[in-house]
Amino acid sequence: MPDLLLFLVTSVAITLAPGPDNLQVLARGMAQGRRAGVVAALGFASGCLFHTVVAAVGLAAVLRSSPLAFQCIKFAGAAYLIWIGIQALRSRGALGRGADAPAVPLARVFRQSVLANLMNPKVTLFFLVFLPQFVRADAAHAGWQMLLLGLVFMLQTAVVFSLFGLFAGVLGDWLRHRPRAGRWLDRVAGAIFVALGVKVALPA
Repeated sequence: MPDLLLFLVTSVAITLAPGPDNLQVLARGMAQGRRAGVVAALGFASGCLFHTVVAAVGLAAVLRSSPLAFQCIKFAGAAYLIWIGIQALRSRGALGRGADAPAVPLARVFRQSVLANLMNPKVTLFFLVFLPQFVRADAAHAGWQMLLLGLVFMLQTAVVFSLFGLFAGVLGDWLRHRPRAGRWLDRVAGAIFVALGVKVALPA
């Protein structure tokens, strides 16, 4: 069984860091109200299910074919996590964007959010390298472990993003007037990525 508490804490910290998805939720909530912000949040969270299934099926196939290949994936994932951590540490923040998104029906908001998540190859890559770091290769049903982790990630994303949507106006104004807050959130997420990558790369 993977370490769910560590995974949850890491996932929440990563989800809070400014990125394209939560900034779109903020923009939608500020432009169209709380309901639209929450619907957008649920759409982005729902898209995580697709990436989880892709990652789980791929990992299960790798484990069946070669445990050595699994270790190679772990090391490649560690390098990738360190790289995106360094990128986040160097980031100047991605806040302060205007809330000029046009008003659209809520059903379309949900579909657009799901598609935006599904069509982002970086999310699939992230799931492929992030989730396996918490999977115990020596335990049975690695694929099911991945599905469980993906479900936890999806649920916490729905909660965090929904809070972004509910308080979009207040959060948007606060973040626009405090650009340093975005930079510090990036640095926290970056430090988590680097630490996780180093932990994976070092021998147990």
